[in-house]
Amino acid sequence: MDQPILEMKNICKAFNGITVLDQVNFSVKKGEVHALMGGNGAGKSTLMKILTGIYAADSGEIHIEGKPVSIKSYDDAQANKISMIFQEFSLIPTLSVAQNIFLTRENKTSLGLLDDKECEKKTEKLLEELNVDIKPTDIVQNLGVGYWQMTEIAKALSQDAKILVMDEPTSSLTKTETEVLFNFINQLTEKGYSIIYISHRMDEIFEVCDRITILRDGRYITTETISETNLDTVIQHIVGMEFDQAFEWLERPYSTEAPPVFEVKNLNAGNKIQNISLKIQPGEILGIAGLMGSGRTELVRSLFGIDPIDSGEIYVDGVKQSIKSATDAIDAGIALIPEDRRVQGLVLEHSVRDNMILPILPKVNKGLFVDTKKSNEISNELVRKLNIKTDNIFKKSGLLSGGNQQKIVLAKWLANNPTVLLLDEPTIGVDIGAKTEIIDIIREMANNGKAILVISSELPELLAMSDRVLIMHEGKIKKEMKRMEIKSEEDLEYAIQGF
Repeated sequence: MDQPILEMKNICKAFNGITVLDQVNFSVKKGEVHALMGGNGAGKSTLMKILTGIYAADSGEIHIEGKPVSIKSYDDAQANKISMIFQEFSLIPTLSVAQNIFLTRENKTSLGLLDDKECEKKTEKLLEELNVDIKPTDIVQNLGVGYWQMTEIAKALSQDAKILVMDEPTSSLTKTETEVLFNFINQLTEKGYSIIYISHRMDEIFEVCDRITILRDGRYITTETISETNLDTVIQHIVGMEFDQAFEWLERPYSTEAPPVFEVKNLNAGNKIQNISLKIQPGEILGIAGLMGSGRTELVRSLFGIDPIDSGEIYVDGVKQSIKSATDAIDAGIALIPEDRRVQGLVLEHSVRDNMILPILPKVNKGLFVDTKKSNEISNELVRKLNIKTDNIFKKSGLLSGGNQQKIVLAKWLANNPTVLLLDEPTIGVDIGAKTEIIDIIREMANNGKAILVISSELPELLAMSDRVLIMHEGKIKKEMKRMEIKSEEDLEYAIQGF
């Protein structure tokens, strides 16, 4: 496993005069799993798009098995046995496994008709070689998500790929499905396949990868053998600071005597929310912790008018609010950053600008039309303020990284200048660099006097942000903890578990 099967040497790329890759080197050995990591704007996606022919490098060389190759299209990449398995599945649910694997490459009969039997025979042989326990005739929509991922990999290998790029392959998988995938990856590497593994999940990197290469701000930082590095070192390379600094709690002054900006009294909603009361002072960040099913998400959905409230009172700046819909919540000065940004927070096919101005359309309308100049000015200012990495404000939001998408969701509510901000898992599914940036954005909003409620299952992030933490269990608040009283992540974990 010493001889590189792939070498990318001194790769440079710029867009509109902005350098996004600067003399980047990257190599992969035969039969290894090589992690490619970095924060927002590090250049991971651009480097892989150059490898797979989506972009052309401005300069630099690509070598396969020691020989220079020219990759100017995805067909060139496939000809060089390179294939990418994207985060978003490309399968057609209503077709069979075999039909998906050979889609657009189907065998034909002598009469020119599709030869499904031949495709099924080839698929069966491929699945047997890969030891995948599904049938060629299985309809994809009837399979678990883990088998969708296996089908995607089989599809790539059917095209004779030897180098696989896996982009966030476990983002939709359960823990059990992830374990199955890791076993599958081990089988592939034993057969000599090489895998480039992109993921923000640190535990996965240390479990499944052999080496790791880290990029930062478009530059090569280091390549390390997994067995000879550790989590703290990796984070320091990614964000340019040590782990403790990245998630350091900063005690912020705010008035505990001033009237609360946001107050909830005796709230009841369905079976999940029982007699909840809470207050948030101006400039305070209130964290909500709890096990899955504790009622955290149901709480913010009720406060934002998505789920009906059975009884209770909600006050914003001392004024009682009647919140029966999301529109009522927005009118009351409440904003919600939902847990699933791709489904609930963004219109992925719309541009960065169009997503940002959605909540403020009445403010940027000029008669029956949108004031283009004003919309552009607002959007460009938000892109600058939140350090959103995009070519321009007209780029589709779905083409940006997870961290940048999350920043767009934050930006669109910043544009609306809410009084109360509800955040449900604001750092989920983003890389370590983006996490630190999002935490800083949340702190700045609190420093400007906003009342902020944060739900997070990521305890280091929750501890880094919160001034107080409420523990929820079975729809009730069981405990309140001041941040300065929480000495460690273990203390909070014990409280959540009820010890």
